[in-house]
Amino acid sequence: MERSGEETPNIAYKVFKFEDKKKSPQEYLSVSIPEVLDPQYGMYVWPCAVVLAQYLWTHREELRGKTVLELGAGVSLPGMVAARCGAEVILSDSADKPLCLDNCKRSCEANGLRDVEVMGLTWGELSPDLVLLPKLDIILGSDVFYEPEDFEDVLVTVAFLLRKNPEGQFWTTYQVRSADWSIEVLLHKWKLNCVDIQLDQFEANKSELAGSTLPGRHSVHMMIITPKTEDV
Repeated sequence: MERSGEETPNIAYKVFKFEDKKKSPQEYLSVSIPEVLDPQYGMYVWPCAVVLAQYLWTHREELRGKTVLELGAGVSLPGMVAARCGAEVILSDSADKPLCLDNCKRSCEANGLRDVEVMGLTWGELSPDLVLLPKLDIILGSDVFYEPEDFEDVLVTVAFLLRKNPEGQFWTTYQVRSADWSIEVLLHKWKLNCVDIQLDQFEANKSELAGSTLPGRHSVHMMIITPKTEDV
């Protein structure tokens, strides 16, 4: 039976369980993520999102009280982890993807987060909402470097935000899909520095994280991007 666009989409909830057995007592966090069975990007959890969420979990003490913006949030696993760890979180996705924005809101509802703002921000566009964002400490992006034609738009947005927030950082994970894809030239163009973070530094060098089957055998990398300081 076909469903009309007005009916509730087919949603399945997936629970991700983060744990720290080294602490005494042990610390745990469970996050519920609604996945929509739809071919559109961002409607289910991608491998990069779990790796970034693991990094947030292992750095949870740094997140409390920080203001965090997630770009291309989709189902918002990293943003949900940041919010549950005490950050003030803003979720964003493309302004022309209302279904993804709806799912950001569903993720907030599923995790009892009423104070998380959801807004439409399109990469590469200096919209009023982008300009009027509050001071940011951390920007998140999982698998935002997916389509090469979007790479510069992503970095234009990140560069703008980091110029407004020179102490801020962009924490991002990406999946290696082609050896020919690189953002090195674009980083230089937009005066950004990049540091690679090894997965074993935050216990993400595994095929199964947070009680899930992700990231599987996908080759996922993490980096932190910051603005270049002017030479004196």
